Amino acid sequence: MVINFLLSNARLVLGVGGAALLGIATLAVKRLIERAGRAAEDEKVEQKMVESWEELSLVSASPTLIRKGIQGVVMKHVSKATKQQKADLCQNLEVSSPDVLPKPEAKSKRLQLCVLTLQERLQQYYSSRVVLAPHEVKRAQSLALDICTEIQGFLHSRHPDMPLGEMNLGGSLLDDLQVVSADHACLLVPLQLEPTLWRLIPGEETLLTHPLHWMVRRVNLEYFPRGRSYWDRYLVGGYLSAEAVVNMFSKAVMETVNWPSISGHLDCLVRPILGGPDLRLEIRPESGTESIDQPLFISMLPVLRESDVVLTAQPELTSPWVNAWHLSLYPWETQRLTQLDATDDGCRRLTLKVLKAVCKLSPPLRHLKTAPLANLILHLSDSENDWSKNSLDVRFQQCINELIGHLEQQALHSYFKPAVNLLSDLSEDQVDQMGFMLYCAVSDPEILLI
Repeated sequence: MVINFLLSNARLVLGVGGAALLGIATLAVKRLIERAGRAAEDEKVEQKMVESWEELSLVSASPTLIRKGIQGVVMKHVSKATKQQKADLCQNLEVSSPDVLPKPEAKSKRLQLCVLTLQERLQQYYSSRVVLAPHEVKRAQSLALDICTEIQGFLHSRHPDMPLGEMNLGGSLLDDLQVVSADHACLLVPLQLEPTLWRLIPGEETLLTHPLHWMVRRVNLEYFPRGRSYWDRYLVGGYLSAEAVVNMFSKAVMETVNWPSISGHLDCLVRPILGGPDLRLEIRPESGTESIDQPLFISMLPVLRESDVVLTAQPELTSPWVNAWHLSLYPWETQRLTQLDATDDGCRRLTLKVLKAVCKLSPPLRHLKTAPLANLILHLSDSENDWSKNSLDVRFQQCINELIGHLEQQALHSYFKPAVNLLSDLSEDQVDQMGFMLYCAVSDPEILLI
C-alpha cells in the first residue's frame, strides 16, 4: 500500500518520465515482496528469491547506477523486449500460412530458424537500419552540389579578387560512410595561399603544443609587406586567424546571399543558421513536394591544403585560440580503412558503419563520434588479421569489449597522433552511461540493435 501511494504521487514530484522509471524499478521490488510472502506455500522459494534478486543485480553494476538506482531494471526490460521481438517473428511466420498445418518436425525447424545468430542479426540490422537508400543519397548530394554552385557563383561575382579553389563536396556523404539517414553534407572551400608568403606550422612546434592545433604564419614580411596577399587582412598577431576567416564568410555568404531567391530556384526552403561558431545551412523540402520531414544540414568549411595535410577553420574545435587551425585526420583515417579493406576484402568500413548507427540511435552512446570508432578499428587492425565479412560478429563484440576498456581508462589515443586522446571531451557522467550500456551488451549484444 505504501508503494502504491508513493507511485500515485510520484508524477507530481518527478514528472511523467521520472514516475515511469520509478514504476519500472518498483515493479521488481513488489515482485520480490510477493514471492517472499508465498515462501511457505512454495517448495522452490529459494530459487524464486534468486530470480528476484537477479532482477535487481544490475542496479549495482555501475557507479552511475549507485546514484540513479533504476537504470539496471530498465535495461533488464530492454533485454526482454529484444527477446520478445524474436518471439513475435516466430509467431508471424506461423500465422503467415494458416491453411497449411505443419508437421511437428517442420515446426521445430522453423522455430530454430527464427533464432537468428548475431552474425545474421548484424546483417539484418545493416540492411534495414544502417545503409542509406540510393535515391536518398542522390537527393542529398544533388542538393549539396546545387548549393555549392550557387555559393561559388555568388563569391566570384561579389568578391572576384578572393583567391579560392574549386568548392567541392566532402565528408561521410561522399565517402559512403553516412548511416541511418542522409541528413548532413560538407562543402569544402579551399583557400589559395602564396607559398612564399605563408608557412604552415605543426601544432607540436607552436606555443599551444597541441598536435591538432596548427598555425599559419605570415613570412617574408621584409620583402613582401602586408597587403601583398589578399589574406593579410585576416592576420592576427602575424598569423592567419581561422576565426576571422569564418567571420568573413559568415558576413559575405550567410548574411548576404538572397536565400529566398535560391529557395525558389531549387524548390526547397534554404535558410542559414546564424549565431553559431560554424557556417551551416538548413534545407527543407517545400510543403507538399516531399514526404520526407528530415532536413538536410550543409556545413561550409574553409580549408587549407599542403601535400597530404588538410587544415580546417573550425573555431568550435580550436577555441579559445583564434589563430589555430584544426588538423583534420579524417582523410588519413578513411584512406587507411579503405586501403586495408582493399587488401584483404575486409569488413572494417562495414563495422564502422554499424558502430556509427548503433551510437547514433542509442541515446547513451550518441556522444561517441566517428573519430574514436574509426581509430578503435585501426588499432584492432594491427592485432587482428581476420576481417572477413564472416567475422563481423566477432569483430563487433571485440569492439564492444575494447571500448569498455578505453572508457574505464578514459583514453583512446589517435592512430596517427598518439598524443591526442579522443575521449578527452567526454564528461564523467557520459563515460559512466556509455560504459554501462556497453557492459550490458557484453552478455546480450542485441540490445544495441533494437
